[in-house]
Amino acid sequence: MTKSLDVVAIGNAIVDVISRCDDAFLATEKVEKGAMTLIDAERSESLYAAMGPGVEMSGGSAGNTAAGLAALGSRTGYIGKVRDDGLGKVFRHDITAQGVRFETAAAPDGPPTARCLVLVTPDAQRSMSTFLGACVNLTPEDIPEDLIADAQVVYLEGYLWDQPEAKKAFVKAAEIAHRSGGKVALSLSDSFCVDRHRADFKELVKHHVDILFANEAESLSLFETDKFDDVLQAVRFEVETAALTRSEKGAVVVHRDEVHVLDAEPVAQVVDTTGAGDLYAAGFLHGYTAGKDAVTCGRMGAICASEIISHVGARPEADLKKLVAEKLG
Repeated sequence: MTKSLDVVAIGNAIVDVISRCDDAFLATEKVEKGAMTLIDAERSESLYAAMGPGVEMSGGSAGNTAAGLAALGSRTGYIGKVRDDGLGKVFRHDITAQGVRFETAAAPDGPPTARCLVLVTPDAQRSMSTFLGACVNLTPEDIPEDLIADAQVVYLEGYLWDQPEAKKAFVKAAEIAHRSGGKVALSLSDSFCVDRHRADFKELVKHHVDILFANEAESLSLFETDKFDDVLQAVRFEVETAALTRSEKGAVVVHRDEVHVLDAEPVAQVVDTTGAGDLYAAGFLHGYTAGKDAVTCGRMGAICASEIISHVGARPEADLKKLVAEKLG
């Protein structure tokens, strides 16, 4: 069956508000430098009001992956929850302008749209204060059967797993995808996230996931080992394909009986690693849905990740499509 979408990504719909400041502002506002701190609605409003001029754009892990896929030319959809407020409109306009199909209804009431307030100091350190707001209220009712059935791959963001209704939404999406001949991909997102939900993640991976994305720490946590070789032995029995990233050591792609060790893509200077995993997944899935082999998919992921870490921010500044074509020759 021909599908009109390559990938539909499901995740936390967060608006990134990025503003430059000095260390004195961080001290005055009691923001921990270089850290990501979860904040409540009241704190998010006061800090947002105090910040200087900045850039507002759609964000969140799966949102970054969706935007990367669209930049590469993939036909991409996104599912995530925003409120019908100012930042909700920013998120919808921005991700749609990237070429991503986003039709999830905005919540008419409840918490405001999620935002990550990013303060960048002159030394390029990013200090993030995140209010999760409306995005955690994604439910199975927000998963449209026709959209999921029309995608080659459904991509799930592990960060969303913290909410019980979101878990049901994930399982619903996975079941629809498999019924309609699609594949299910999962990003583990964060080793602390895996620590909190290991048993549930193992169940999800074993029964619903075809393609697993994880960095080394996340994969070690999932399989409860301190040896990466143990992960390689275990993961082949759980999923069809696993893309396991290891920062400067590159990545290992396990596909059925094949194990491919791939070098990291050279980068002149690592400026900001935010979004590296998100864009690796974008490159990999772009190759996967185009029918490329496992090694080419891994290379495409590495090329996209290398572009993102060469500058501040989780959205590409170079023409990804052109960059991948040049690097792959």
